[in-house]
Amino acid sequence: MPRASLLRNALLAAAGDSRLAAVARRYGRRIGVARFVAGESLEECVPVVRGLNARGLLANTTVLGEGVTDTAAAESIVRQYLAVLDRMDGELLRANIAVKLTNLGLDFGEDVAYRNTARLIEHAARCGSFVRIDMEESPRVDATLRTYRRLREAGSERVGIALQAYLYRSERDLADLLPLAPNVRIVKGAYLEPADVAYPRKADVDRSYVRLVEGALRAGAYTAVATHDDRIIRHVAEFAAREEIPAAAFEFQMLLGVRPQLQIDLAKRGYRVRVAAPHGPEWYPYLMRRLAERPANVLFVARNLLRP
Repeated sequence: MPRASLLRNALLAAAGDSRLAAVARRYGRRIGVARFVAGESLEECVPVVRGLNARGLLANTTVLGEGVTDTAAAESIVRQYLAVLDRMDGELLRANIAVKLTNLGLDFGEDVAYRNTARLIEHAARCGSFVRIDMEESPRVDATLRTYRRLREAGSERVGIALQAYLYRSERDLADLLPLAPNVRIVKGAYLEPADVAYPRKADVDRSYVRLVEGALRAGAYTAVATHDDRIIRHVAEFAAREEIPAAAFEFQMLLGVRPQLQIDLAKRGYRVRVAAPHGPEWYPYLMRRLAERPANVLFVARNLLRP
């Protein structure tokens, strides 16, 4: 297995290690978490989003965490998201929210997650905002897609979904979703998946990613192209120009702290660019997955740890 794949797998495995999480939280500021996470609270997140908007960038934010185990915990997350929507609306910030259904009760009740997400979408609509449902591990894909389809069929418009290019099934899932005219985010995938459900080779993931983006754009689905890959960004821009797809039909999405100058450059070229600026104290699994996606960031963390 290539060295990069070994490192990626090690980082993804570490994302679920509670002992490493405790150590990381202790040294969070020292390892430079603030570069990738917009604070541990909404109060810390808001100035980050304001700064992104001032640079011509859109934003989304997530209340970090996943896998809540009871209705009270899920309700607490819902209230936090309602506060986020109200704050962003009150300050006229150009930002929406992205949610994980396991943080809204999916693991103990699909109906619970559906009702909680519907509440957020209704509130987002009143604020003129939007809710993106993130995709999680492969065993949760069916339930996530069912929830999204159920929301759309109930009339919810201000909701989007994500598809992961490394899953073999995603092209079929996209085809099944297209009759709903989805707002879809295409990501490569950030979980440790077995080879019988996900492409193990980066080159195959990249090819799947491009096929998904092209398929979504050709079908007229609003497409969030979530990547920092220069080659893919260039390909999407050229494809859109060749197919006469307007820039308003898609957006590029990137992560806080990753290639910020590229984000600004794309925005100056007239593209919509949205930066993920998550917040909350449960940042450790998120950080590990982001490092796995872009191992070059491991050097940034290591340098910060070695500073006197």
